[in-house]
Amino acid sequence: MRVLNEAFLPELPHYYHGKVRENYDLPDGRRIIISTDRLSAFDRILASIPYKGQVLTQTSRYWFDETADICPNHVIAYPDPVVVVGKRLNILPVEIVVRGYLAGTTGTSILTLYKKGQRSMYGMHLPDGLRDNEKLPSPVITPTSKEFDGGHDEPLTPDDIINRKLLTAAQWEQLSAYALALFARGQQRAAERGLILVDTKYEFGTNENGTIILADEIHTPDSSRYWIANSYEDAFVTGKRPHSFDKDFVRAWVAERCDPYKDSIPEIPQDLIEATSNVYIQAYEAITGQRFTPDLSGATPLERVRKNIFAYLGMV
Repeated sequence: MRVLNEAFLPELPHYYHGKVRENYDLPDGRRIIISTDRLSAFDRILASIPYKGQVLTQTSRYWFDETADICPNHVIAYPDPVVVVGKRLNILPVEIVVRGYLAGTTGTSILTLYKKGQRSMYGMHLPDGLRDNEKLPSPVITPTSKEFDGGHDEPLTPDDIINRKLLTAAQWEQLSAYALALFARGQQRAAERGLILVDTKYEFGTNENGTIILADEIHTPDSSRYWIANSYEDAFVTGKRPHSFDKDFVRAWVAERCDPYKDSIPEIPQDLIEATSNVYIQAYEAITGQRFTPDLSGATPLERVRKNIFAYLGMV
């Protein structure tokens, strides 16, 4: 199975190597973003998952198209199935997570904080007696600081955001309206596909005019939690987790066999990698309602990406 491990194109300027994406900033303000197939966890790369980059890029493409009437996004063109050409933005220093259910496992999730006894968080108050995975009366925004230097993100309230001058009051109002409207559209479309969009992360930036623009990815299986709708009621009653797109085979396999933050990563079985690839493909088809067709053109994925980007830029 073909994988895109890396996408270094020395002919292009201002290269930035991210955990899973390769970026190039062009002089005219465009940014080329290439989604590789790398799988990142434990602050390192574990493996490459066939077609992961295409799944995430094309899932975002579906949602950017579905939400273009709600707010502007950064997309200019898609010269290849794993490539987005977008507007280069000044990324806002607040990470936006919208949650529709009392769920989550991270240290900043409302379920984690709630189970520690906190009832006031993110500028809101939750009542006693809520259960794991319970639907909230209405979706809530749980903003955190966006630490660009590798520090830990911290929960924020709207007052924190404005008092620390992370955003202006007008920016926060606009951003909040966008996030809730995007989430509502996402939940509506997910319900039509037999899914529940539980929570999701958004990233916003501003252009040279200060306009707030949606960036990065949207409603992908990596940035969002989805449950299978018909599994929810029974799971909630019995206190179990609803069925979801479980993509963490590789992560769990590694964690069971070593300390992934310190030890060498053991060789990961091919059948595990292929199973993870299949889950990504299943997620794409369930979320979008479209059949996934891998792009097998070119001798290698990198050769195809190079050819398509250079054709788009007129460099052939």
